[in-house]
Amino acid sequence: MHTAYLTHPACLKHDMGAGHPECPERLLAINDQLIASGLMDYLDQHEAPKASKEELARVHAPEYVEWIFRQSPDSGLIHLDGDTAMNRFSLDAALHAAGAAVRAVDLVMSGQAQNAFCSVRPPGHHAGRASASGFCIFNNVAVGVAHAMQHHGLQRIAIADFDVHHGNGTEDIFRNHPGVMLCSTFRHPYYPYSGAGSGNDHIINVPLAAGSPGAEFRVAVSEHWLPALERFQPEFLFISAGFDAHLEDDMGGLSLKEADYLWVTELLKDVAHRYASDRIVSMLEGGYALHALGRCVMTHIKSLSGL
Repeated sequence: MHTAYLTHPACLKHDMGAGHPECPERLLAINDQLIASGLMDYLDQHEAPKASKEELARVHAPEYVEWIFRQSPDSGLIHLDGDTAMNRFSLDAALHAAGAAVRAVDLVMSGQAQNAFCSVRPPGHHAGRASASGFCIFNNVAVGVAHAMQHHGLQRIAIADFDVHHGNGTEDIFRNHPGVMLCSTFRHPYYPYSGAGSGNDHIINVPLAAGSPGAEFRVAVSEHWLPALERFQPEFLFISAGFDAHLEDDMGGLSLKEADYLWVTELLKDVAHRYASDRIVSMLEGGYALHALGRCVMTHIKSLSGL
């Protein structure tokens, strides 16, 4: 079986203005690196469909979904918060980004793919039940989790989030849902200034100090994530794959390297092998140093695909 690779051209048209770090070039950098390395030839490529309003409303308030549709501008930019804007293509991109998670789950659950990576934008993990923030409009991972539970009948799903920022939107959506475990590492104190004291039995938050190297990240995962995941025994594993904790990413302020992303991917693959029939869907979140982003995603996918 193959690793599925899901994206859509619409995700390149979402543009929040000159100089915005969450830019279309992020996906181009990933695509170029996968082609240059030869890895793209080994991936099972799929075009992401649009998520439906029903699929979005499983994790977002219906009135929020309708509000986003109403905000979509005919021209120019409209700001949803200080960091997050929409142009006339953004709604389409956001629907395809969330739809990628749905399609990836179906591919993995049907056995057409062993695992999947979704190279989409806008990212999702800061989008809460009724809020857009931090470059995020819909919570892509959450949409995929809800689809796996409601459409495929799974009862225990884990999300591993190694983005440099706390996935506050994901926590907001699943905080009172013990069937979903969120394991998150993040720089703290740092945007969105949350997560350090909000964990519970199924929300495993591990804050890291500014400048923390890969060794501290590995300790956090080994001592906090791994025991929780082994206790939980997830039937499916999602990854909120943000690569902005990389040493070269000046927006992040942590010091991870490609080897650290390889290590954590291999560890999560082992968890998925033991408890989840190897089922993994990985969703792109952050990562703004373009060359580092391309290398990190290539490393991550190479591990997922076993190449």
